[in-house]
Amino acid sequence: MDLLSFDFLLFLPVLTVIYFAVPKKYQWWVLLAGSLFFYSYTGWNNLIYIFITAGSSYGAARGIEALQQQHKKELAEKKASLDRAGRTALKNKYQKRTRLILTLTLLLNFGLLSYFKYLHFVIAQVNRLITAFGSAPIEDTLKIIAPLGISFFTFQTMGYVVDVYWKKVPAEKNFFRMLLFTSFFPQVTQGPISVWSDLSAELFKEHSFTYRNFSWGAMRMIWGFFKKVALANALSAYFRHLTGHYPDYTGISALLGAFLYSVQIYADFSGYMDIVCGFCEILDIRLTENFMRPYFSKSVAEYWRRWHISLGNWFKTYLYYPIATAKWNQNIGRFAKKHFGKTVGSTVPASISLVVVWFTTGLWHGASWGYIVWGGLNGMFIIFSLWMEPVYDGWKQKLKINEASTLWKAFQIIRTFTLLTLIKILPELGGLRKGLGLWRQIFTNHVIPASFEVLIPRASRDYVEFTVLCIGTLLLLIADLIGRKRPARQWFCEHIPYILRIVLLAALIIITVWIGSPYLKSAGGFMYADF
Repeated sequence: MDLLSFDFLLFLPVLTVIYFAVPKKYQWWVLLAGSLFFYSYTGWNNLIYIFITAGSSYGAARGIEALQQQHKKELAEKKASLDRAGRTALKNKYQKRTRLILTLTLLLNFGLLSYFKYLHFVIAQVNRLITAFGSAPIEDTLKIIAPLGISFFTFQTMGYVVDVYWKKVPAEKNFFRMLLFTSFFPQVTQGPISVWSDLSAELFKEHSFTYRNFSWGAMRMIWGFFKKVALANALSAYFRHLTGHYPDYTGISALLGAFLYSVQIYADFSGYMDIVCGFCEILDIRLTENFMRPYFSKSVAEYWRRWHISLGNWFKTYLYYPIATAKWNQNIGRFAKKHFGKTVGSTVPASISLVVVWFTTGLWHGASWGYIVWGGLNGMFIIFSLWMEPVYDGWKQKLKINEASTLWKAFQIIRTFTLLTLIKILPELGGLRKGLGLWRQIFTNHVIPASFEVLIPRASRDYVEFTVLCIGTLLLLIADLIGRKRPARQWFCEHIPYILRIVLLAALIIITVWIGSPYLKSAGGFMYADF
């Protein structure tokens, strides 16, 4: 079900009424029924993948926990008769069994994810290789359509299974609760990627309707629809026009197109989060926040702690730390410390982990060389900053740079935003070659546009629309600036009289419909749903 459809706008109030009408102990059953109904809009056959993921996660977690409890029981019974070697042997026996269950579950679910997302890409690369040696290419006749949100619900449930394996959370004994955790409709298509301990606490407690939750949630939803429909969808037309014809325009116009894309993807993805988090707030459910003013970051590493926070936390918890603390990686670090010094020794294990994380992050975003290079560049800048940190500190001391000064912080923010914009645009033009072509246009075509119409060609078609887009972008900036100290909604409610708030929200709805309606079909759905 498309969040921008009339069906969804009808679905929300119906679900809300039923949710608060039933006895509170049955509220999560309403969420489960609503989630399965929501997902069935993509095709009833796609529900099978939700059930496979939920069922395998449920069974694996129960099996792992049963073996852990059996090990604990057997150890207690034989404690007096077992020496240290015997206890180690017993531990290894059960650890092999639990690790086997974990491995098979990960292989099944990530295997499904890889099949749907990467098989065409793998076949294409194999064909490149074999045709280079004169062999006939493999005929790719497979018609594979990835189930909606498979990247998100796979990562979320596999994180749960690993947490049970690590004994961080108990295994859920009710399969239908596990099914809701997997399919919860506000986050199944684009996240956030929640952990069991946080989301289950919200889903399965009893909730009450309050006017405060309703008003604050509705305000956030209106703001989210404005960001997506009026800003992101309209900006996509400017982005497609400028970047789709970038050889015809100057480097400045191409760079502006890249900047527009940065605003577009932020308005698109954060707009989605505002819509679903706002609706969950109406239901008295709090979802994990996915953004924290990312474009105010002063480094690439800081940006990725503020953008798509739940994905970053997932990679950090389940990939980065296990690799960084692995015995083989620590041995490499000790070798480097012995031969090259303490700084190198402490940096090498982290760098190895970051290489793996960013290669995987690139692949997660898309099966293309553009995304692999995109991930590699992000990782490269983070690793380079890690290695160069002592040098940077020395330069700043010599140049007497005051890191607390507003001017220096502004420079860091502008530098980071520009750098990330150039990296971000690379895979988004339909291929790595076109992305590099846009770079070449930006850095080599230095002709100054003769007029505003030449600078931003599409803007001349509708100056009113372009003005609204500029004001909307400025509102994004102001809201994030206010959000540094307190939620923008809190400031809005504290400083704007009630009647004026109603007028401003109504105006926002009217502008959203007026500006965004023409782009609903051409702009498509939410961008991160494709990931």
